[in-house]
Order: sequence, then C-alpha cells, then structure tokens
Amino acid sequence: MKIFKTDKNGLQEAATEIRAGKLVAFATETVYGLGADATNDRAVASIYEAKGRPSFNPLIVHVPSLAKAKEYVTFNGTAERLAATFWPGALTLVLPRVEGCPVSRLASAGLDTLAIRVPGHKLALEFLKCCDRPLAAPSANPSGGISPTKAQHVIDGLAGRIAGVLDGGSCPVGVESTVVGFSDKGEPVLLRPGGITQEALEASVGPVLSHTADGTTPSPGMLLSHYAPNAAVRLNATTKEPGEAYLAFGRDYDAIADVNLSVNGDLTEATALLFSALHFLDEMKFTRIAVGPIPEVGLGVAINDRLRRAAAPKHEKETVGT
Repeated sequence: MKIFKTDKNGLQEAATEIRAGKLVAFATETVYGLGADATNDRAVASIYEAKGRPSFNPLIVHVPSLAKAKEYVTFNGTAERLAATFWPGALTLVLPRVEGCPVSRLASAGLDTLAIRVPGHKLALEFLKCCDRPLAAPSANPSGGISPTKAQHVIDGLAGRIAGVLDGGSCPVGVESTVVGFSDKGEPVLLRPGGITQEALEASVGPVLSHTADGTTPSPGMLLSHYAPNAAVRLNATTKEPGEAYLAFGRDYDAIADVNLSVNGDLTEATALLFSALHFLDEMKFTRIAVGPIPEVGLGVAINDRLRRAAAPKHEKETVGT
C-alpha cells in the first residue's frame, strides 16, 4: 500500500488513482474515509469488495462545498441552514437526488436519496478539489471493525486491498459524522448521532426529531429500507416465463437475458450494475423480474442478500442494514 505525500504532488498522484477507479483512504476530521469516485459504478463496487461489507447500504458522498453538493441533491430551507452552520464539518445530510444525478445508484443503495457532506478537514478538502469529482467514502476499515482514526489503522486493516492512503495524522473528532434526514413533512430527523450533538443542531434549526428505526428514512449505519423494484422478483430462475424480464449472471443463461450483470461471471462487475439494472428493468414496466442463480461467495453474498430483500413480500420490505 502506498503512503501518498500530502504535498501538491502527492495529492495529484492520489487523485490520479481515484480517477482511474482505484481506492484511496484519506483523513477527515471524523475518521479515515475509503474514497472512490462516486460516479464510477465499478469503483463504488470496489469499496464493498475491499471492506467485505455484508450488504449494500448507502454510502456517504463527500464534496468540497455546498455549491458542489447542490449539483447532486436538492436542499430544503432547513437543510440549507444546517449546511450554512455546520459545513465544512461533521454533519451528513440525507437529501433527494437531483434529476440526472451522476452519482452511482450503488452509492445510495438504489434509493432516490443521497447522504452527502462537506468534511471539515483541510487535507480532505484539498484532495476533493484535486479529484474534481464526488467521493463515496465510508470508514476505511474492514466491515465490522473499529473505525480508523490514524493512517496505520487503515494500513493494518486494508493493506493489499486499496491503492494507498493519504496520511493526515490523527482525526481530531474521532467518531463518525452526525447524520440528519428529513421526514415527509420536511422536519429534520436525527438518524445517527456523531460529531455534532442534537443540542447543537437544535440551536440552529429548532426541534430535531429522533429516528424511530422504522425503515422510512434511509441512512448509513442505521436501520433502513432498501430500494425494491415495483415488479415482483423471482430468484434462482433457470427459465424465463411469459411477461418476465430476465436478469442473468454468467454465460449459462445469457441467451434469455434482458440484462446480464456479468457475462464473464465477475462479481465486482455484477455489483456495479445491480441497482442500475433493477431500475432499468423496472422502468420497462415488467410485472416480474426473474433473476438467474448467483453464487453465494464473496460479493455474491451481498448481491443475494439484496435480491432476497427485493423479492420479499411488500409488507416485509422494511429491512435492516448495517
């Protein structure tokens, strides 16, 4: 694993890796983030692969400014006030994606919302500007491990899995960002406590609701409802029935496929295409989507987990994420 220098040349070198679809960990004020080009499906899929993340949960997208954030999400008045008060800083806002948002559907777990923030760390902001694209960046540690607050923590957990790390020293906050979403009425909802207290939030915008963990407001690190297509989903299908769309993996059923997640049987490629494929087939107005067998190994475990959730009866589709 390369330790990138934090001078201009080092930042540019690390940014080149990002633009090439590689993963680079970088310091923020909260914890080290595992950065990938959020507009690159394959790069985002690599995050899940590197972390061994067990299911596809929304990732936080990092941008260098409020103006940049507005290119990807729609702000209401309360969100604007929170951003004006706490950005750059340890606050993540969950907001509706703008129409035509270029951020990978995988980064938002197929949902129509996006978790986004402007980090309050000089090195992170400089790196984001060098990359010139939004970075999806969960904590830079194997899934289930302790969040890293030093570069050595990243090296210990992810050596051999990522391109390198920008060593910004110890993270001053040391816990993840506070996550705030919004109810259907536009009321702010505390989804995850973190580096900014509820009292500080309420001093800025008034009462902030507590998250009820009912699956209605998706958030990184919380109970959440994943995207599910309107069409019914039939799993482990080896035939295509009349009126069905067929989602294949590998060559065995390519002849009947409407979409193939990976003809070559590449699970990372399949991960990258999963949500966009489901959206595409749903938009075709099929009443049912048949999904071919996908091996229950590596990223296949996460893909199958997601598909089982999509196939659950409608009343069971409020599901649990990490």
